[in-house]
Amino acid sequence: MHFTLLAFCVAGFSSIAWAYPADLSSPSLVRRDCSSEIAAFNLARRAKRGLDVKRSIYWGLQNLTCILAPESLRENYVANPIVRSDVTEGQIGISLTLDIGILDVTTCQPLPNTMVEIWSPNAVGEYGATFLRGALNSADNGIAEFQTIFPGFTSEGANHINLLVHTSSSVSSPVAHVGQVFFTDPWTTIIGMTSPYNQNTHTRVTNINDSAYAAASKAGYYPVVEYVLLLLRGGQY
Repeated sequence: MHFTLLAFCVAGFSSIAWAYPADLSSPSLVRRDCSSEIAAFNLARRAKRGLDVKRSIYWGLQNLTCILAPESLRENYVANPIVRSDVTEGQIGISLTLDIGILDVTTCQPLPNTMVEIWSPNAVGEYGATFLRGALNSADNGIAEFQTIFPGFTSEGANHINLLVHTSSSVSSPVAHVGQVFFTDPWTTIIGMTSPYNQNTHTRVTNINDSAYAAASKAGYYPVVEYVLLLLRGGQY
């Protein structure tokens, strides 16, 4: 079975990410076969969130914004994470709702009951044993929705979130994909000026200086997410 991974980040930002298993040679397969389904899927997700397209800020192509390389190393991975949707565990930062949708590229249909793991550094670039880590099965619509925060940069890498997709509903099942999603340097610069991100003591690593980003960007893949600002209650962003 072939997987395509979609990540929608909504909570001040909205994003899309695509990933391919190692046996898929080109991202054009999804562009060719699933473009209409992807576009419809995106519209449905945006409607659910109440997003206003007129307020969108795009840094890449719409509907095919972020294409992840087939495989990435498991940086700071901890096996057997807690199965939960809210992984924040009291960590302070910009709230982020991360919707990870799984598609079968042979049918362009969502895959339910697929275990997804995420883990990321906190606002000051530190990984924890349990915070900002979790696993969750995709729902009937193929979506696994996590509550997390916008990640800080680490001493080794730019701001990113790690993703792992299993082949079934069990965390002990084989791994179908491991990857990372990144964020544009202009946005990480802006966020880095706010508290607690401005308390990060690591030397900042930008995407261009991150070897993991370079590996994820090879052969035409594009691992940077797209953002849509959300209007909060009271007329504020």
